Amino acid sequence: MVTKQFSGSPEDADLRRADSLAREIFSDVANKWALLIIEAVGDSTLRFSELRNEIEGISHKMLTQNLRMLERNGLVDRTVHPTVPPRVEYALTEAGRGLRRTVDGMCDWTHQYLGDIEDSRRRFDT
Repeated sequence: MVTKQFSGSPEDADLRRADSLAREIFSDVANKWALLIIEAVGDSTLRFSELRNEIEGISHKMLTQNLRMLERNGLVDRTVHPTVPPRVEYALTEAGRGLRRTVDGMCDWTHQYLGDIEDSRRRFDT
């Protein structure tokens, strides 16, 4: 996998540029499964099966892909315990906890405006 390199300061990360590492990271984490995983893990340490049970509708494949992407981006720590069978646990890193605060804000926004959005959709669809 080829990763864009970033050698400037964080202020130089321009989401408007197609070749921006910041855009690549934004694209990775701004999907419904990643956001739901971050919210589900929260302050906990969860096993794969616990995460899958927390997130209704996510397939084994999508959970695996998103956990790998979140781990690659330094948002999730994956710990493998040397037991038989191996026990694997996931927890948010400091960066992941920082992102979770943003996700929590998005959840609050959704709850606050859900009724307005439903009304708007109803008007639009008629």
